[in-house]
Amino acid sequence: MARTKPLTDTEIKHAKPKEKVYKLSDGGGLQLRIKPNGNKSWLLDYLKPYTKKRTAIGLGGYPEVPLADARKKRDKFRELLAKDIDPKEYKDEHERVQVEAALNTFEHVATNWFEVKKTQVTENYAIDLWRSLENHIFPELGKLPISKVTAPKAIDIIKPLAAKGSLETVKRLCQRLNEIMTFAVNTGLIHANPLAGLRAAFQKPDKQHMATISPDELPQLMKDISYASIKLVTRLLIEWQLHTMVRPSEAAGAKWSEIDLDNKLWTIPAERMKKKREHVVPLTDQTIEILHKLKPISGHREYLFPADRDPRSHINEQTANMALKRMGYEKRLVAHGLRALASTTLNQHGFDADVVEAALAHLDKNEVRRAYNRADYLERRRVMMDWWSSHITGLNTNYKVDRIYG
Repeated sequence: MARTKPLTDTEIKHAKPKEKVYKLSDGGGLQLRIKPNGNKSWLLDYLKPYTKKRTAIGLGGYPEVPLADARKKRDKFRELLAKDIDPKEYKDEHERVQVEAALNTFEHVATNWFEVKKTQVTENYAIDLWRSLENHIFPELGKLPISKVTAPKAIDIIKPLAAKGSLETVKRLCQRLNEIMTFAVNTGLIHANPLAGLRAAFQKPDKQHMATISPDELPQLMKDISYASIKLVTRLLIEWQLHTMVRPSEAAGAKWSEIDLDNKLWTIPAERMKKKREHVVPLTDQTIEILHKLKPISGHREYLFPADRDPRSHINEQTANMALKRMGYEKRLVAHGLRALASTTLNQHGFDADVVEAALAHLDKNEVRRAYNRADYLERRRVMMDWWSSHITGLNTNYKVDRIYG
């Protein structure tokens, strides 16, 4: 079979259109197609691997793709054919990957990850999580394809925060970035997580426990709360959180619909709990008294503790912290530390540690023990909560714990 004479640039340039489409061959399956309207484009004519059916793939138009570049594309595709790879399928897959890379920006992937993540955390935590990404990560990484995200780029973004000493923020951002990239791996967008060891690039923050006071300081705290120049709703919020032993977000977001006065119970739904597990709090005479005080203020609204600016919403979970700070407890006591105060006091007075942990809505890390102790000790907690409320308000101070378990 005679060898095809290669084309020249001059021949291609002067090739005139005809009434019908015709082709000029350069050899090796490379052809220049010339249409009646004068349009010229490159094709590679080849036999598909395995089926051996004849087909063609476009290599671009002329003169945008000159002869030398067309030959390079032909040679590249012929190398694929030698490996039984269909050039058209290869090209389509490559284009698909490119399009997906352009669409799957870091922010887009983070948004999809967040849709899952927010079902696993409290609403307030989810808001804080997303805000941290918007403030620190998206301005630099948001529009970048997820496949282009690297550890050096992430480190450069977080370094200024580490330099300022915001190590807790650094820790949280590293964790969130790692989770997003793991999500990208699990959804098939990237092959490996390049940020898996990101936290190792930064100093670890000192582990700090929530500031709290000792049990013998409780009487002074109650006196300070009574005389503090704070709004009534704020005072009642602090007392409610102290008596019920719940987290700040759970107290601030309490709804009237969650209260069952007939059975003296407050049921916090799973979606508002840190561990996504429904939590039932026995109500004491003292907590019911708090509800009576709140009734004229918010009984006609959704939330027990309405916000000042928008009573249809609930009070900010940081309100109690700010009040305690103004009362002189800065760095000594935070709202979350009221839980530690309750735990310490109850344990010191001989209450069953498992019952105390249940009241705090803590989950046992030991899965076997957690399954065995699945009961929430509701009646035992009711007795304990009655004692705790009485202890807070100074009632029944001679009550002996051994009467509970003796």
